[in-house]
Amino acid sequence: MPTAWNEKDERQYQHIKESALDRGRSEDKAEEIAARTVNKQRRQAGKTPNQTTQGTGNPNSRLEDRTVDELQNLAAENNIQGRSKMKKAELIDALRDKQ
Repeated sequence: MPTAWNEKDERQYQHIKESALDRGRSEDKAEEIAARTVNKQRRQAGKTPNQTTQGTGNPNSRLEDRTVDELQNLAAENNIQGRSKMKKAELIDALRDKQ
């Protein structure tokens, strides 16, 4: 349990983990699902300072299905200049040009 979690967060984590295990997920995958769910809810409730994603989205999803934050993070990984001022469509075009 991360030190920032309270008892309620830990109970929720255990419940989600057990549920994932009951559905046939591996131990590692169940822990990941539970932790991501609890952390997401903590972010949405304002319990953590980070309100936006730090990820780049599902690599198997289309660029159009990702959020602007995820596209900006992906653009940062690809060293695309001017990404912070780009709209979603511009980010998608720039990322496609880079590939």
